[in-house]
Amino acid sequence: MTCYLPGKTKLFSLLSNMARHLSTGKMGEELAAKYLAERGFRILYQNWRYKHLEVDIIAAFDDVLHFIEVKTRSSDKFGYPEEGVSRKKLLHIMDAAEEYQYQNPEWKKIQFDILAIRMKAGEETEYFLIEDVYV
Repeated sequence: MTCYLPGKTKLFSLLSNMARHLSTGKMGEELAAKYLAERGFRILYQNWRYKHLEVDIIAAFDDVLHFIEVKTRSSDKFGYPEEGVSRKKLLHIMDAAEEYQYQNPEWKKIQFDILAIRMKAGEETEYFLIEDVYV
């Protein structure tokens, strides 16, 4: 599909921004898995899918199963990463978790978490784990 935008914005620039956004997200998910593993989480799945639903990371810590949404930002232009997780997204994760539990009934304790990652050029990567999130 060709997209013509007014002004000096070029299609190439738009696609370049989209590619950068996707690579930031992918890099964030890899950093998240490493961060969690270093803290004792056992990573069970990354990008677990059921129909149109997806959970970024499913991990176990002690006897609790964690469904973790990872949100990564490379600037504060659009706010903090955790602010980008909508109520709708959390509800989708909860729906996916219900299916996962149906397929894996041995898990009795579950928790929903958000891992916000800020990767600013020239600065140390920041991690902010928000545990036990509810809608």
